[in-house]
Amino acid sequence: MNKVCKLLLLCTVLLSACDKAPEQIKELQYSEQNRAEVTVYSLAIHPLHNPRKLSEAYQPLVDYLNKHIDGARVELESSRDYQAYEEKFRARTPHILLPNPWQTLEAIKVGYSVIAMAGDATDFKGIFIVRKDRGLKNISQIKNNTVSYPSPTALAACIMPQYFLHTNGININTDIKNIYVGSQESSIMNVYLGKTIVGATWPPPWRLFQKDHPQEAEQLEVIWETPSLMNNSFMIRDDIPANIRQQISQLIHELNDSVEGLQILESMETARIHPANNFSYAKVRDYIQNFEKEVRPVETP
Repeated sequence: MNKVCKLLLLCTVLLSACDKAPEQIKELQYSEQNRAEVTVYSLAIHPLHNPRKLSEAYQPLVDYLNKHIDGARVELESSRDYQAYEEKFRARTPHILLPNPWQTLEAIKVGYSVIAMAGDATDFKGIFIVRKDRGLKNISQIKNNTVSYPSPTALAACIMPQYFLHTNGININTDIKNIYVGSQESSIMNVYLGKTIVGATWPPPWRLFQKDHPQEAEQLEVIWETPSLMNNSFMIRDDIPANIRQQISQLIHELNDSVEGLQILESMETARIHPANNFSYAKVRDYIQNFEKEVRPVETP
């Protein structure tokens, strides 16, 4: 092959490569555009734990949803305390919620709907933690002492314990001092450190505390517990597209049916997912009405 032929062949190859380049660039641009079109939905969990523990407990759920949902991505959102969380959903900022039952009633008012109940109803109860060396036996012994709670709006860990004390002869407004310490773990730690005579919480945080702080937990015990009520809910905002709503609801209910799902529930300290809707929480509304009539407003001014 002479030099002229070789030169023509080289030019042909180069021109062919140039012809393909725009197609490759166009394909990359299309891929980037697809990623940009994926909508991000926030999943806001009420402050069961501090942000680190909350991430450890619920990130597996988020990863599971993201692996199976088409056309959307879910991100976990924590809140510094109960009040911050309640401000968020009242402003309709999060797309998906896992609130306590009282917060569920409040979220229904602003356009969220229940799609499931997270955990057994029998596990939703208030428990009272004391130091074993206190020798506390009778409820009357807590008079003129301090009791810790995560928040005045924590249903299982404050409202239900205060109603229990009320029905057992303690005027929670005059007989004891109530302090609201921001988290479940802090309520327990206040007891361990001797700052309060009793700390109110509920079973999942107490089980987690026993795992994370076995030496401290060994010096504590549960002395009383309240009757049970409805457990926490999963909720979705009313403007979420129907296909995304359906996918999320189905995936959450299917957690019961696989090894992967059961492991995720275990990390959440949740036994099972149960069918539920807005009407399922009517009994909580009745309970709150009685509490506010007999004890105090849930949200103190």
